[in-house]
Amino acid sequence: MNIAERHQKILEILTQEGHVDVNELSQRFSISAVTIRKDLKLLEEKKLLFRSHGRAIANNPYIAENHVNVKEKLHIEEKQSIATFAASLIQSNDHIIIASGTSVIEFARHIKNIENITVLSASLNASLILAENNSIDLMQLGGIVRQSSSSVVGPMSESMLSGYTFTKLFLGVDGIDLDYGLTTTSAMEASLNKEMIKAAQQTIVLADSSKFGRKGFGKICELNDVDQIITDEHLDEKTRQQLLDKGIDIIVV
Repeated sequence: MNIAERHQKILEILTQEGHVDVNELSQRFSISAVTIRKDLKLLEEKKLLFRSHGRAIANNPYIAENHVNVKEKLHIEEKQSIATFAASLIQSNDHIIIASGTSVIEFARHIKNIENITVLSASLNASLILAENNSIDLMQLGGIVRQSSSSVVGPMSESMLSGYTFTKLFLGVDGIDLDYGLTTTSAMEASLNKEMIKAAQQTIVLADSSKFGRKGFGKICELNDVDQIITDEHLDEKTRQQLLDKGIDIIVV
C-alpha cells in the first residue's frame, strides 16, 4: 500500500468511525506511529481532518461562541429528554445549583411538583422560569452579566458560593473531550463552574451528544471530577464504552 492508498484508507475509516487512533492505525498498517502522525499532519494541512491527542477526528473540535437564543434552537428533542430525566433526580429538601446554558434552561422548565427545594441559579433565563414556581426557594447568583449566555460570572458570583453547601449541581457544558475533560467557551464561566463543583456534593452534567469530542476555550474540570453525565441516545457506542471504562456514570436517555 503506497502513501496515497494509505491516506485514502485512513479517510475511509474516519468517515465510518468518526475518529482514528494513531496506535490502532500503526498496528493496522504495520508501520510506525511516527509515520502515522506524519500522515495525519499532511491530511490536516489539506483540511481533511483535525488532530487531537494521539488521534484525529472529522470535525473541527473547537467551539465558536454562539448566543443562547441561537443554541436554544439546536437539538431540542434531545435536551427535553435529558431535562426530563435530570428533573427526576431532584428530591424534596434538595439544595441545588443550576449553572448556565440551554440544557439547564430546559431543565428548569421540567422542575415541577417537588416540595421544599432551594435553587441557586446562575442563568437569568432559568431564574425567570423558576420564579413562577411557588414551591421553590429561588436564589439568583449575582455578578457580571454575560450577555451571550444570559448568565452571571465573575468574582462576586464565586464568592457568593463560599457560604453554602449544595446537594447537587446541574451543569451544562460546551465540550466534553475524553482526554482533556469538560470545557466552556468562556474562561470566566469555567472559573465559576469550578467553584460550583467545590460547593456541591454531587455534580451532574447535562450534555447532548453533539458536545462530545468538542473543546471550548475555558477548561472546567477533568472527567473524573463529575459524578454523572446525562446525554441522548445518539452518543456512539464506542464513546459510551470509553466513558464507562474511565469509571464515569453515563446515562443515555
